Amino acid sequence: MKTILFIIQKEFKQIFRNKGMLPIIFVLPLLQLVILSNAATFEVKNIKFSYIDNDNTSFSRALIDKFEASTYFKVLDKFESQKTAKQAMLKGDVDVVLEIPNHFEKDLITNKKTNLLVAINAIDGAAAGVENVYINQIVQQFNKNVIVDLKKSMVITPSTNTELLKTIDSIPLFWYNKTLNYKTFMVPGILVLLVTMISLFLSGMNIVREKEIGTLEQINVTPIKKYQFIVGKLFPFWVIGFGLLTIGLILGKLIFNVPMVGSIALIYFYTAIYLLVLLGMGFFISNFTDTQQQAMFIAWFFVVIFILMSGLFTPIESMPEWAQFLTEFNPIRYFVEVMRMVMLKGASFTDILPQFVKTTVYALVMNSLAVWSYRKTS
Repeated sequence: MKTILFIIQKEFKQIFRNKGMLPIIFVLPLLQLVILSNAATFEVKNIKFSYIDNDNTSFSRALIDKFEASTYFKVLDKFESQKTAKQAMLKGDVDVVLEIPNHFEKDLITNKKTNLLVAINAIDGAAAGVENVYINQIVQQFNKNVIVDLKKSMVITPSTNTELLKTIDSIPLFWYNKTLNYKTFMVPGILVLLVTMISLFLSGMNIVREKEIGTLEQINVTPIKKYQFIVGKLFPFWVIGFGLLTIGLILGKLIFNVPMVGSIALIYFYTAIYLLVLLGMGFFISNFTDTQQQAMFIAWFFVVIFILMSGLFTPIESMPEWAQFLTEFNPIRYFVEVMRMVMLKGASFTDILPQFVKTTVYALVMNSLAVWSYRKTS
């Protein structure tokens, strides 16, 4: 036990002696958490909106006012023809063009129906889909207001067709994210990303660094046992991972006001197992690399795949079936799910038991491979 403590003490001194390492460990992750949580969003705002009003009535102006009141649209000057609108969209000056037809108000009053032409720049298909949803919401709200106005202006008699005046209102109830704040969804995932990258990269590169400067050979010829070296070498990064998680949780609460409904102790308990997975991977990679550049490249190769297939940015359910199957072997996926379940939903240990079991198996496999591949020569 004393041998392990001496190795741990030596590792902490070596880490904090390296002045270039400290900003990488503590400063950069915090900056990334603040920046990425604000920048990584699927919300579409400041949509450049213009229109062609062929009716020029009170109804058409009321519809345009709805778009001007929206925080998602930036209403520009109207166009006089489709030709000029098409040229503006071609240049990128406008994202959405709404064309209001002739007799728009008349058709609504007499026929209770009309059509609107909406042209959307769909080069970015995801953004176009979101913009279309925003437009439909505004148009439906305008339609409801029109129906209410017609009800007030009409005299209800036995001969009145009341079916044209009826509407169905839905009352949404948003669970776990009542304000629909995208940061509430992203911050737990970004925190997982930072803990993963720092813990994996530092654990792998630190051991390879021993090879580069020749101290690993000196350690190998000492009476230190293999398990003592591995535990003493990786334990400091296990602690650093907890430190990053703690700072990230504090910033997530203070800066982004992310709710923490569940047990913080459960998050730390799961993180303890998850960090073993990362440390095992880092140690395994270091056994087959001779330079820090090689270790960084291999670690980055796997991390990019794991991140893109973790459900952090895109839903796993939207992936092809073969990709969904591969995500079963992705440890980052389980950590992202657990963080969101515990922090936002208040999940208990029973709720995250499937993720916990898979992560524990992953930790056992990776550390077994790391120990097996490490050769201590004397």
